[in-house]
Amino acid sequence: MGEEKVKEEAMQIIGMFQVVPRLVVFDLDYTLWPFYCECRSKREMPSLYPHAKGILHALKDKGIDVAVASRSPSPDIANTFLEKLNIKSMFVAKVSKMGVTGILVGNGVNLGALRQGLTKFSQNWNTSQKNKQKWISKFSQKPDSSEKIDQK
Repeated sequence: MGEEKVKEEAMQIIGMFQVVPRLVVFDLDYTLWPFYCECRSKREMPSLYPHAKGILHALKDKGIDVAVASRSPSPDIANTFLEKLNIKSMFVAKVSKMGVTGILVGNGVNLGALRQGLTKFSQNWNTSQKNKQKWISKFSQKPDSSEKIDQK
């Protein structure tokens, strides 16, 4: 499936959700690309998983920021690869405090993982909204009208 076709399908998947995250954070090794950075040379031309670039473009086009998080011991190689793949500029530099929903992608990011992550995010968001409403109801109740305040 070509990059444009993946992007189109990813846009449809994202459009199915009423609530989407403001930021999606990707690991690098075995998520965006099928290798560990530290096992490669800066001189090599890296490759992404087939769906990765289309999904990144769809997220950006839908106004969802994307970022990377990696524990790679060779950040210089990771940065070089992001530049060589022409995707480094897609990622935001700062992350603000927010709730986190994470999923494990076994064989790299793909359309199924996008759907799974957005579904889990939506479920977590709905649960947090229900909990927020319970908290507001519990702590913002006015005194019961049957409770008379003794005035002197």
